[in-house]
Amino acid sequence: MNILLDECTPRTVKQRLTGRNISTVQEMGWAGIKNGELLALAEGQFAVFVTTDKNLRHQQNLQGRQLAIVLLSSNQVPTVEALIPALDQVLATIKAGDFVEIPLPAR
Repeated sequence: MNILLDECTPRTVKQRLTGRNISTVQEMGWAGIKNGELLALAEGQFAVFVTTDKNLRHQQNLQGRQLAIVLLSSNQVPTVEALIPALDQVLATIKAGDFVEIPLPAR
């Protein structure tokens, strides 16, 4: 499964999720591309898009997309690191077209 990390998603996700095929928007040369075009590009090459952009689902029509989207509830590195186990579990079961939000960990 090919996974794409949005520009706003800390690279620690890629570093901590070893054994998964993860690329970043920057590595793909897609930095600065707006969400609609970015999703269309990603859909052709990736199964999952991981983002911290909370407005994505309100700004884009996600109906009919084959790309699964995972929304992390924060882009703060310590918080994202705490979300890695939940993200790993989601990636094991996510299907095309799913939208999954991973909430902040309980305190």
